Amino acid sequence: MTYESSGLAPVLEQLVALADTGSVTAAAARLGVPQPTVSRTIARLARELGTDLVVREGRGVRLTRQGAVLAEHGRAALRELRAGLDAVRSDADPASGHVVLGFLHSMGPRAVPELLRRFRSAHPGVSVGLVQDAAEVVLDGVLAGRVDLALASPVPARPDLRSRALARQPLVAVLPRRHRLAARGRVAVTDLVTDPMITMRAGYGVRTLTDDLLRAAGLPLVYAFESDEMTTVAGLVSAGLGVSVLPRGAAAGTATIEVALRAPAAVRVISLAWSARRTLTPPVAALRQHLIRHGPELLGSAR
Repeated sequence: MTYESSGLAPVLEQLVALADTGSVTAAAARLGVPQPTVSRTIARLARELGTDLVVREGRGVRLTRQGAVLAEHGRAALRELRAGLDAVRSDADPASGHVVLGFLHSMGPRAVPELLRRFRSAHPGVSVGLVQDAAEVVLDGVLAGRVDLALASPVPARPDLRSRALARQPLVAVLPRRHRLAARGRVAVTDLVTDPMITMRAGYGVRTLTDDLLRAAGLPLVYAFESDEMTTVAGLVSAGLGVSVLPRGAAAGTATIEVALRAPAAVRVISLAWSARRTLTPPVAALRQHLIRHGPELLGSAR
């Protein structure tokens, strides 16, 4: 019998083997270690605990009451440890592992489902957990190890993150259909200064980009409404409550007009991000490659 706990708990393994076999020789053979190793391990543990764990009985040994108590708890601990090791091995299995993908709310209706449909056709045994939230939240998840891969915007340049740009979505002014600027082909950010501004809540990528555009235009960061959903932002604009800056196509299906922005920075870059400090398991590496290959096609529009 090999060390099923990968050597993480050899002391407990030797004690349990001794309890099961009643023989130092048999316990050593079961574990594939030298007989003196078992004898020294049990003797050292007894000294540390200040009580005998085994007594000799004929040609074998018998556990004392204290040894039997420790062996019982050790057996339960080893079961839990082996179950944990099996779970980790399964998680990293190329054919049946698990990946956690973080992404923005705007990618939920179309892009991510289609990306995952294609991935599952090639990797049917791999399961994918989903974390749908603001850019800051999914990127924090990557850095903390809770999320394996994240589709986000913007992705800051930092040494503990790796990223790959996948798509560029133009940002547009979203206006009510009868707005005074609706007939224009292009507007400046300063043209929106007299209207209430509607945007996403702080922490969302579009909010960060909108803040940057307003700062660059010398405008105050004053918002009439803030939401967690682009569809809600578009709905508020459609109701005539203000104007917004959103990725092109995000307000499709609402009573709004999209007008191009005259600003070099009016673009949302969607990137794939992962931790620079973690080794990617085979299923994570497979999904990363899939997203790099198919993401540009499906992430080019917010619709």
